[in-house]
Amino acid sequence: MVHVLSSRTLLRPTDPERSRAFYGEQLGLAVYREFGTGPDRGTVYFLGGGFLELSGRSDTPPSPAVRLWLQVADASAAHEELRGKGVPVVREPVREPWGLVEMWIEDPDGVPIVLVEVPADHPLRYRPGI
Repeated sequence: MVHVLSSRTLLRPTDPERSRAFYGEQLGLAVYREFGTGPDRGTVYFLGGGFLELSGRSDTPPSPAVRLWLQVADASAAHEELRGKGVPVVREPVREPWGLVEMWIEDPDGVPIVLVEVPADHPLRYRPGI
């Protein structure tokens, strides 16, 4: 078995400065580390239990198959905060048939991002024996 010590999602944005402004300023992700210099420098953000790295540059946006799933404590509060920062909301928070509250936004390259709230009564919160 491979012993994984850490993980991160790697994105190669078409405009690194615009993406850094989105993830760092609009979403408010904290910077874990930066490397390199200039506009194409790499930036790694804390992403809950993992990391999101923006590095390099791409001539084309990421594949439409790429999506980010970010769990938040309160989807309604996240909705209000992001709207206040000018982040376009693709879909407002909705409680899905499977019980999660989901809200959708996109990064500057169109990468879909779902912000997910796990309600207190959802089975994901159930821990047998605890």
